[in-house]
This record gives sequence, C-alpha cells and structure tokens, in this order.
Amino acid sequence: MRKSIVAGLMTLSFLTGVGGTYVGYSFIDEKQDRLQEIKQSAMRAAAPSNSQDYTKLEEAYDTIALNYFKKVDQDKLTEGAIKGMLDTLKDPYSTYMDEKKMKQFTDSLGSSFEGIGAEIGMEEGKLIVTAPIKGSPAEKAGIKARDHIYQINGKDIKGLSQTDAVMKIRGKKGTKVKLGIMRPGVDHPLQFEITRDKIPMHTVYASTEKVNGKKIGVMRITSFSEKTSTEFTNNLKDFEKAGVKGLIIDVRGNSGGYLQSVKDMLDQLVTKDKPYVMTEERNGKREKMFSNLDQKKKYPIVVLIDNGSASASEILAGALKEAGGYKLVGENTFGKGTVQQTIPMQDGSTIKLTISKWLTPDGNWINKKGVKPNIVVKQPDYFYLTPLQIKEPLKLDQNSDKIKTAQKLLNAVGYNPGRTDGYFSLQTEEAVKNFQKSVGMKETGMIDTKTSDKLQQIIVEKIRDDKNDLQLKRALKEVSK
Repeated sequence: MRKSIVAGLMTLSFLTGVGGTYVGYSFIDEKQDRLQEIKQSAMRAAAPSNSQDYTKLEEAYDTIALNYFKKVDQDKLTEGAIKGMLDTLKDPYSTYMDEKKMKQFTDSLGSSFEGIGAEIGMEEGKLIVTAPIKGSPAEKAGIKARDHIYQINGKDIKGLSQTDAVMKIRGKKGTKVKLGIMRPGVDHPLQFEITRDKIPMHTVYASTEKVNGKKIGVMRITSFSEKTSTEFTNNLKDFEKAGVKGLIIDVRGNSGGYLQSVKDMLDQLVTKDKPYVMTEERNGKREKMFSNLDQKKKYPIVVLIDNGSASASEILAGALKEAGGYKLVGENTFGKGTVQQTIPMQDGSTIKLTISKWLTPDGNWINKKGVKPNIVVKQPDYFYLTPLQIKEPLKLDQNSDKIKTAQKLLNAVGYNPGRTDGYFSLQTEEAVKNFQKSVGMKETGMIDTKTSDKLQQIIVEKIRDDKNDLQLKRALKEVSK
C-alpha cells in the first residue's frame, strides 16, 4: 500500500487522530514510468534554475550556521528552508513532513483512529473544518463544515502548518482538547471542549425507503477508504436483488479519500462515452480517465451534496452530473480542485506538492467554486444554528446574541418565544418555563447550563432524524418520479 501512496497522484484531507494524522488519499493509477516522469518533473520544477541559485542558498545557510550568536540546529535550519520555499507557493495543500510526522502519517492509515473526528484543511492561511464525521465527538459538540479553527487549547495557531495544527488537535481516547472557532455569519468567537474518542472508519451505510410504492436504495458514504468501493458494490448488488427502483448516493460531509474507490464506483455508474475526470498539468497537457461501462443503470440515481462534500466527493458528483446525466440535490460543494503527489526525500521526510488540477467531464475547474447542485435545497434553519454557549444564566430583560440563538432554538423545538431579536421578553420567559416543564426540569424561566444542554440535545436529535432532512426528502421525491 505504501508503494501506491508514494507513487500515486493524490488529493489529501487531514483528519485528526491518534499516533499520527489520518490522511485520506486519492490516487490515480498510472504506469510506473509515467509516475517516475511526473515525480522527476515535479522535482525539477521545484529546483533552483541555475548553479548561482544553489550557491546563494549555500551562502545563506553557512552565514547563519557559522555566525549566529547561538548554536544553530542545522537540521531545523534545513527544514526551515524547505518550509519557506513551500510557503512562497501560497498553496495550502503543498506541505512538508519530517521523518517523524511522515511515520505518524502512515501509521494512522488503519480502520479506526482516536481523535475528535473532524477533517480539516487550509484555506487562505486559515485552518478550516472540511466536515465533521457523522456521529463523531466533533459533530456531537456542534462543529460544522467551514468552521475556522483559530485556537487550540487556548493558544493562537497563527504560523502553525496544517500538519502541526492537526497533531495538536489529535490525541488519545478520553483526553480533551479545546478549540477556538470563528464561524461564518457569527460575529463572536466560539469555544468547544471536545473529548476525544475512538472513531471507527465505517464508510458506507445502506438503507431502503419506500416512496409512492417504490423501493429506493440509499447509500450514505462518509469517506472513500480502501474498502469503500467493495462495500458500495456489495450493497448495490443487494439493492438490485431486492428490486430497487432508484438509488440515492449521499456524500454530504464527505471530504474525500481514495480516488481508486471513486473510480471503481464510477465504473459501475457512468458509461465510457465521456471521461469521468481529467487532470491538467501546468503545460496544459490533459489526461482523461474513462470507465468501461457500456450501458447506464435502468433506474434513476440522485446524489446528495453539501458544502462539506470535497475532493474525491466532488469528483464523484461532477462525474455523475456531467458524464452520467444524473441530478445533484442539496448545496454547493467545498471546492477543492487540485491534485497532490508525495515526493519522498532520502532521510524519510516527504514533500507533498500540488502538481496538477483536476477538471470535471465538461472541463470545468471547481476550485474554490465547488460543484453546483441541479436542485438547491437548504435544510431547516435550526440545522445551521450556532451552539448556545453560556457561563451565566440568561434571564428576563437581558439582550444579547446568545438570547437570540436561544430563542431560535426554542422556536425550533416548538416553544414560541414571541421574538427572535435577542431581547429576553416575558413571552420568552414563558417559553423557557414550558420547555423546562416538558423535560422535567425546575421551571425557573432562566436559561442556565442544564437548560441549554437539554435544548441543544433535542436539536441534535431533530437534525439526526431523517424525517427532518429536507434534502433527503427532495432526493427521494426526485428519484421516485
């Protein structure tokens, strides 16, 4: 497996885990001579253009190493130079990992890991949550796609690389990590204390629904691991034996993984008439990848996407939309349209370098734009609400953004606060009392920590209930026509 990792082209999304950083790879199989050519080309591109440039680097190194007023760790000086070169690219996906980080990186490629279960990446210098894993501590705590992590355990992460930040977030089961979050649309920082846990990497969850008398197969794919395509194929066979009349593939919150798994899936879903993906190098040369399928499935297929769908998920969605002619339902995807290759160094360290961009079957580059759904469907407002974080109880006649959030939460669970502008009115107090009574709490009319926690617990249960999933409902309606 490691040979494929080193030799393959890949896209990459970090996921906080224990003993290293779990990384979702997407690699494109090619002949060994072509892989070697790409590797050499990337290394030539990164090299100084002439011997004078080398001399300048050596001169700067010697000047610092020999004349600095303190003893210099020469290994750190070398690694600093490498990181500096990569920093000038201003590419969040081109990074350097020393031997220790690379070992942790590869050791974590198992069927489970310990951490918070949030996949993260870099965007314009910011550490951004791509998506929390379904059922993970991160999701349960209220972490959402597009959250910007600016603090880890009370310390600002400015200047930290993506790898270093991830290593600070990961940790053993049962330990805690505090994250400072800035959320789009929220004008104040949020604080989360998350208890790490063991995160199993089950990637395919299959179920069936009946709509208009038709049996519809639903496959929720949380990431693309080595075994995802096998799980998908087995479940698809079961669906077809059961006589399903339609299929929904749900990649919401799926931030990517092995492209080979996507390829194996597309081989069963998209015909050979159009490429399912193209890569384009800096010289403009394009390579197209095709499936071998002659005929499409006889039943309709719909794909569910959102802004947590990234990388390999976007390749799948783009292929099914443009090459398969299938409909996408939901919201715009994340927008990661580049391809990386790991280039091993002699000492065991690794440079991960962006070497090309990938394009959809129609030649569209979705980087920072995402794949657009055919049918735009937003979830109910409470799906997007900010977690309510309070230290002191909220009560009558107070006015704040936290009260505004609490009012929206109360409204979502069926207790009308009378207003949602942040002013704690008599009607809001009455709504709080009614809620407290319904859950067996003391009817104080004030929102303390216990009331807040219970309110948010009920919201999470509502979000997880498929009956409230408007995107899934629309997809079922579409596929059962």
